[in-house]
Amino acid sequence: VQLVESGGGSAQPGGSLRLSCTSSAEALDSNCISWFRQAPGKEREGIAGIYTDDGHTYYADSVKGRFTISLDNAKNLVYLQMNSLKPDDAGVHYCGVGPRNRVSCGKYTANFWGQGTQVTVS
Repeated sequence: VQLVESGGGSAQPGGSLRLSCTSSAEALDSNCISWFRQAPGKEREGIAGIYTDDGHTYYADSVKGRFTISLDNAKNLVYLQMNSLKPDDAGVHYCGVGPRNRVSCGKYTANFWGQGTQVTVS
Protein backbone atom coordinates (compact mmCIF):
# COMPACT_ATOMS: atom_id res chain seq x y z
CA VAL A 1 0.00 0.00 0.00
CA GLN A 2 1.46 3.34 -1.02
CA LEU A 3 0.47 6.55 0.70
CA VAL A 4 1.60 9.99 -0.40
CA GLU A 5 1.17 13.05 1.79
CA SER A 6 1.42 16.67 0.77
CA GLY A 7 0.54 20.08 2.11
CA GLY A 8 2.91 20.49 5.01
CA GLY A 9 4.82 23.68 5.57
CA SER A 10 5.04 26.64 7.90
CA ALA A 11 2.29 28.65 9.49
CA GLN A 12 2.01 31.24 12.20
CA PRO A 13 0.11 30.52 15.40
CA GLY A 14 -3.55 30.91 14.61
CA GLY A 15 -2.98 30.09 10.96
CA SER A 16 -4.17 27.18 8.84
CA LEU A 17 -2.74 24.39 6.75
CA ARG A 18 -4.37 21.57 4.81
CA LEU A 19 -2.69 18.20 4.50
CA SER A 20 -3.59 15.71 1.80
CA CYS A 21 -3.05 11.98 1.60
CA THR A 22 -3.66 9.90 -1.48
CA SER A 23 -3.66 6.18 -2.01
CA SER A 24 -5.37 3.58 -4.14
CA ALA A 25 -9.11 3.13 -4.15
CA GLU A 26 -8.63 -0.40 -2.83
CA ALA A 27 -6.63 0.81 0.15
CA LEU A 28 -9.20 3.45 1.03
CA ASP A 29 -12.22 1.18 0.62
CA SER A 30 -13.82 0.11 3.91
CA ASN A 31 -10.77 1.11 5.90
CA CYS A 32 -9.45 3.43 8.54
CA ILE A 33 -7.48 6.40 7.29
CA SER A 34 -5.71 8.36 9.97
CA TRP A 35 -3.32 11.17 10.69
CA PHE A 36 -0.60 10.88 13.28
CA ARG A 37 2.01 13.41 14.24
CA GLN A 38 5.41 13.08 15.83
CA ALA A 39 7.16 15.97 17.50
CA PRO A 40 10.92 15.84 18.13
CA GLY A 41 11.68 13.57 21.05
CA LYS A 42 8.08 12.42 21.38
CA GLU A 43 6.16 9.34 20.38
CA ARG A 44 3.93 9.30 17.32
CA GLU A 45 0.39 10.15 18.41
CA GLY A 46 -2.91 9.73 16.64
CA ILE A 47 -4.74 13.00 16.09
CA ALA A 48 -7.56 12.14 13.66
CA GLY A 49 -9.11 9.21 11.86
CA ILE A 50 -11.94 8.51 9.46
CA TYR A 51 -13.57 5.17 8.79
CA THR A 52 -14.46 5.21 5.13
CA ASP A 53 -17.43 2.85 5.38
CA ASP A 54 -19.62 5.30 7.26
CA GLY A 55 -17.55 8.46 7.67
CA HIS A 56 -17.15 7.96 11.39
CA THR A 57 -14.44 10.29 12.66
CA TYR A 58 -12.16 10.47 15.64
CA TYR A 59 -10.22 13.45 16.95
CA ALA A 60 -7.73 13.65 19.77
CA ASP A 61 -8.74 16.11 22.48
CA SER A 62 -5.78 18.30 21.57
CA VAL A 63 -7.15 19.01 18.08
CA LYS A 64 -10.90 18.69 18.56
CA GLY A 65 -12.76 21.72 17.24
CA ARG A 66 -9.74 22.92 15.25
CA PHE A 67 -8.96 20.08 12.83
CA THR A 68 -11.25 18.37 10.34
CA ILE A 69 -10.59 15.10 8.55
CA SER A 70 -12.50 14.45 5.35
CA LEU A 71 -12.61 12.02 2.46
CA ASP A 72 -12.93 12.70 -1.27
CA ASN A 73 -13.82 9.31 -2.71
CA ALA A 74 -13.74 10.51 -6.30
CA LYS A 75 -10.11 11.60 -5.97
CA ASN A 76 -8.94 8.93 -3.49
CA LEU A 77 -7.87 11.73 -1.18
CA VAL A 78 -8.07 12.23 2.55
CA TYR A 79 -7.64 15.75 3.87
CA LEU A 80 -6.73 17.12 7.25
CA GLN A 81 -7.76 20.76 7.55
CA MET A 82 -5.84 22.31 10.43
CA ASN A 83 -7.09 25.64 11.73
CA SER A 84 -6.11 27.77 14.72
CA LEU A 85 -2.68 26.17 14.70
CA LYS A 86 -0.62 26.17 17.86
CA PRO A 87 3.14 25.63 18.34
CA ASP A 88 2.31 22.22 19.89
CA ASP A 89 0.84 21.14 16.55
CA ALA A 90 4.30 21.14 14.97
CA GLY A 91 5.98 17.91 13.92
CA VAL A 92 6.09 15.36 11.16
CA HIS A 93 2.57 14.38 10.18
CA TYR A 94 1.97 10.91 8.84
CA CYS A 95 -0.97 9.50 6.97
CA GLY A 96 -1.83 5.94 7.91
CA VAL A 97 -4.07 3.19 6.58
CA GLY A 98 -5.62 0.43 8.66
CA PRO A 99 -6.35 -1.50 10.67
CA ARG A 100 -9.97 -2.02 9.68
CA ASN A 101 -11.36 -1.21 13.10
CA ARG A 102 -13.93 1.54 13.41
CA VAL A 103 -13.59 1.94 17.18
CA SER A 104 -9.81 2.32 17.29
CA CYS A 105 -9.46 4.21 14.01
CA GLY A 106 -6.95 7.03 14.41
CA LYS A 107 -6.10 6.31 18.01
CA TYR A 108 -3.21 3.90 18.32
CA THR A 109 -1.42 2.87 15.15
CA ALA A 110 -1.74 2.09 11.44
CA ASN A 111 -0.76 -0.81 9.23
CA PHE A 112 0.86 1.31 6.54
CA TRP A 113 2.42 4.76 6.64
CA GLY A 114 3.22 7.54 4.25
CA GLN A 115 6.60 9.23 4.23
CA GLY A 116 5.46 12.08 6.45
CA THR A 117 5.20 15.81 5.90
CA GLN A 118 6.68 18.48 8.16
CA VAL A 119 4.48 21.06 9.84
CA THR A 120 6.10 24.05 11.53
CA VAL A 121 4.16 26.56 13.61
CA SER A 122 6.07 29.62 14.73
